[in-house]
Amino acid sequence: MYHQPFINLIVACVFSFLFLAQVSASEKQTRQQPNILLITADNLGYGDLGCYGNPNMKTPQLDQLAKQGVRLTDFYTASPTCTVSRATLLTGRYPQRIGLNHQLNAVENYGDGLRKSERLIPQYLKQQGYRTACFGKWNIGFSPGSRPTERGFDEFFGFAAGNIDYYYHFYAGRHDLWRGLKEVFVKGYSTDLFADEACQFIEANQQHPFFIYLPFNAPHFPGKRNKQPGQTNEWQAPDSAFEAYGISPQTKDPQKRYRAVVTALDTAIGRVLKKLDESGLSENTIVIWYSDNGAFMLKDRGLEVASNKPLREGGVTLWEGGIRVPAIVRFPGHIKAGTVNGSQIISLDILPTLVSLAGGNLPQDRILDGQNILPVLKAPETSKPRSFFFQYRKYSAVRKGKYKLLRTKHDQPYMLFDLKQDLGESTDLAAKHPEITRQLKQAYESWIDDTNSK
Repeated sequence: MYHQPFINLIVACVFSFLFLAQVSASEKQTRQQPNILLITADNLGYGDLGCYGNPNMKTPQLDQLAKQGVRLTDFYTASPTCTVSRATLLTGRYPQRIGLNHQLNAVENYGDGLRKSERLIPQYLKQQGYRTACFGKWNIGFSPGSRPTERGFDEFFGFAAGNIDYYYHFYAGRHDLWRGLKEVFVKGYSTDLFADEACQFIEANQQHPFFIYLPFNAPHFPGKRNKQPGQTNEWQAPDSAFEAYGISPQTKDPQKRYRAVVTALDTAIGRVLKKLDESGLSENTIVIWYSDNGAFMLKDRGLEVASNKPLREGGVTLWEGGIRVPAIVRFPGHIKAGTVNGSQIISLDILPTLVSLAGGNLPQDRILDGQNILPVLKAPETSKPRSFFFQYRKYSAVRKGKYKLLRTKHDQPYMLFDLKQDLGESTDLAAKHPEITRQLKQAYESWIDDTNSK
């Protein structure tokens, strides 16, 4: 029979141990480098989320993420097309500087794509002890030496091409689903499969800082060339996504089907964020979400069901609808929750921001075109007007402060827009402000000369 004092001592020791263990875990979470979750959507429009003003789209998870972090109103992707937007994100360099400024076709997807001498985000982060993973769309070259696990990612589950059928995982008649360097055949809706992999990676890597690049293929539009014999060419989503709208999964309405695809994406992202919460990692994880480029507005192809409102045009153009995209950042304790930030930010900023957060050094052997944006995310009042440059196909553009210079063809005159007063780019001010037009044109020409020579 134990005496009461001894029992009290045992109980006290147990509680002390539990308390110290809890404190130890808390201190470890505070001291360690932040985890990084970088999520991209595929061709999602500026006006396609509830938190960006769409009253018809059901996106509760991303809307909640915006409430927990900051919603960016002036975030730009460095290119209006999938391949180039991803290559520039991962390198932090303009398309002209990395020598890749076109969309890879079905054959090129399995070639070199982005030259092997370019360094990607995971290669910088691995030097700082990060575990790295990519789950989803690659689209920057899949030849030996060009694949994700050969370019800094410890794990890869996804596809090489620009898009795949959501259920059969085919692109241009070729099955396209890989784990590491091996082709795999897995059943399931691609959006859910990629979210599942992210959740499993979080579960398995709680003792190390990690970087997850989660480039979903949703809500990329369907294409006839990816369909099986007899399969209809329509937007694909699980039944539960249609049920969220109270509509039948058999509906043929393309807009309703598109909304279901976006809601399925939102639900999948929510599951990944929930896994962070359950693992106790949310407070020490920076989450960056944005769309790789604007929604496509190509007439007579069933693609007008997305929304870039209030912006003009869409993907593969340099109108605002092609390059200004929705973006949300959450970093508890560093970025004020529930805020809206109008600072000029570009996808090129992500690499230097993440490398700086991880405690790494930026390279001295190459030029990066972005900057660490954490200071302006913390204190938007400190942001200053910046100059962003764009060139794709026959388009040329400059964004500097409130002004934007745009040319749609090489032999056409430049147009000038005041984006503060005219977000829809409807009134050309070039004749009214010839000196501003001249200055921006000169800046663009200097940028072209600089990037093409380095």
